[in-house]
Amino acid sequence: MLTESRVLLCDERRALETTFVPHAGMVCCSLRHRGEELLAQGSGVDAYAERGKTMGIPLLYPWANRLADFAYRVGGRTVPLPHDERRIALDAHDLPIHGVIPGALGWEVIAAPGSARQALSARLTWARSRQELFELFPFSHELEYDAQLADGRLSIQLTVHARGSEEVPVSFGFHPYLALPGVSRERWVIELPAMRRLQVDRDQIPVGSSEPFPAERFELGEREFDDGFAGVPQPARFAAAAGARRIELTFLEGYPYAQVFAPRNGQFICFEPMTAPTNALRSGAGLRVLAPGQSCRARFSVEIADIE
Repeated sequence: MLTESRVLLCDERRALETTFVPHAGMVCCSLRHRGEELLAQGSGVDAYAERGKTMGIPLLYPWANRLADFAYRVGGRTVPLPHDERRIALDAHDLPIHGVIPGALGWEVIAAPGSARQALSARLTWARSRQELFELFPFSHELEYDAQLADGRLSIQLTVHARGSEEVPVSFGFHPYLALPGVSRERWVIELPAMRRLQVDRDQIPVGSSEPFPAERFELGEREFDDGFAGVPQPARFAAAAGARRIELTFLEGYPYAQVFAPRNGQFICFEPMTAPTNALRSGAGLRVLAPGQSCRARFSVEIADIE
């Protein structure tokens, strides 16, 4: 077992480096291109680890975005959730959001960079012995987290193994906070693929209907987003460009849902890969459930390119 507090990956040829923090939920806290930070820092790593204040590229586990109430039901089992902000963050409507507080997860780094410094692997065992976690998500399983930085591209893969004798629902996602330094967000050029926009209620919970959303390329200007999408193609490419730089985020495998988040007062945009829609643990809509012994993996990448 390795005990690095932070793990740095480097792609020297492309002047790109990224940093992961295993004790803070494996958050990718920094992605720097020629020394410039491309991830919004929010309130910092400590606030993320201790209170779930998202930043960088965080893993949202075991559910992405919010649930409509403090209980869910899977496979005939009802799971109540405690109103315990030491373990679960709350949104502006006091709903549970983004799963477990990241500092409680306890990732074990099993392979760290050697001389190449381009890959990282980590593991997390979710078992009855971790009662503080198992009470919130009572399904025995194991997670493998693999990251690689090469050829101007950061790739992140998460694999879920149903190790026990029970089914395991899959409802996680990531929340990349992408930023283009030196250019105001109004001038960013955004590219979105064709998808279906989910209709939601006032608490941002999907209501079961959707509408076509055609592929679009536009200058962000005063537009803002906090929208969920279904029917995301595989692969699906999202991009933001400004000045001499383009950031492309690609859903490679296992992410048929997305959230796009770009508040008007934020100098960032989020293209969020999701294995299931918001509230899937409660609604069952789009929820994949692994049988004992099954595994699933999901992959996305972030590529940085110069605009000539």
